[in-house]
Amino acid sequence: MMPPVNGFCAALAAILFLLPGFSSAAEDLPAAGELARRTAAFLGARAAAKIRYSNVSSLADAELTSVRREFEASFPEAGEGALAEIHLTLSENQSQYLLIEEVHKGEESRVWIAGWKRPEAAAASGFGLTMEKILVWEQQEPILDLALWENSMLVLAPSRLTLYERQGDAWHARQSVPLAPPRPWPRDMRGRLRRTGDRVQAFLPGMECHGTAGGKLSVECQASGGPWVLESGSRAILLADFAPERNYFDGRVVLQDGSRRTAAPFYAAAAGEDAGGTFWLLSQLDGQTGIFNANLEPVGTVSTWGSDMVGINAPCAGGSQVLATGRGDGNEPDAIQAFSIVNRTANPLAAPLAFGGPVTALWPATASTALAVASDPASGKYAAYLVTLACGH
Repeated sequence: MMPPVNGFCAALAAILFLLPGFSSAAEDLPAAGELARRTAAFLGARAAAKIRYSNVSSLADAELTSVRREFEASFPEAGEGALAEIHLTLSENQSQYLLIEEVHKGEESRVWIAGWKRPEAAAASGFGLTMEKILVWEQQEPILDLALWENSMLVLAPSRLTLYERQGDAWHARQSVPLAPPRPWPRDMRGRLRRTGDRVQAFLPGMECHGTAGGKLSVECQASGGPWVLESGSRAILLADFAPERNYFDGRVVLQDGSRRTAAPFYAAAAGEDAGGTFWLLSQLDGQTGIFNANLEPVGTVSTWGSDMVGINAPCAGGSQVLATGRGDGNEPDAIQAFSIVNRTANPLAAPLAFGGPVTALWPATASTALAVASDPASGKYAAYLVTLACGH
């Protein structure tokens, strides 16, 4: 993600143009040439530019080849004038593939979106479902997790745990409890909230909080090296030890039957069912997502997901589903996509759901919904969304 630009909103010019449909999925990405021409008009021919590329679509990364060819020929890093910054993202919606370009030159910025029709086979392949997101809350401080019920909301941030009450159409802070960590928080901060009735738990690196959030918020926090509770829809629960000075789980886990296992360190876990049996997915530090049977024995891998994922049970989708982030570098726009796991293979269920910045947290909200937090590169704020998998769209 590029740093926020002063006056970004005022300087932003968004132009949407649609190109004719083509017979193949990308057809050499015809949008690349049009975007390169618009960029040249803005920057000047042979301008110098630093270019980054992202793919949050269902197209293979190889489809970005023609984009690289167009732009790196037109805007080398050693060109003329001041170095501009260009970020190109390959995305999609239900009917089109999209190529999104962000250009920053000094205090000036432009955003262009080129779209072209998806072939009917690609638009219809398994996408009888639609992913939807609803904005719940946004704030300047990072949102680690959020719990929502009736007219109440609990927000976990690095500095405090805050209880909000809905009054009309707005949320108002009712009570806040400061968090005093036993040691400095790690750089990549993570946290998890669990609510059962009025009782709440908050898991943080090296610290755990217990209490209630009924009529008022009453919690006590203490240093703890105990495991975090990782839920996956309504399928299964895993107890996992968190590495307090890192941002991942160290691989020591306890299964739901009480048996202890050791796996490679991982960022996130999700469970599901395939052929009548339970399986676990662990997003590992090497970039691979391991597929494990109920005894946590490896049976396969997924190589195209990012480090965050969550298991849900959408009633209309049948079976169990996994929502996974894309393979970004943590500093660029991200996307979440829904998958089913059949015969140890990940099958997309809906088009990716795009976010303007990186997804910084992804946790279960209910058995059938997830809570996703993304940072906004323009405002610098963090926004929490409820993500659902809907039918009939």
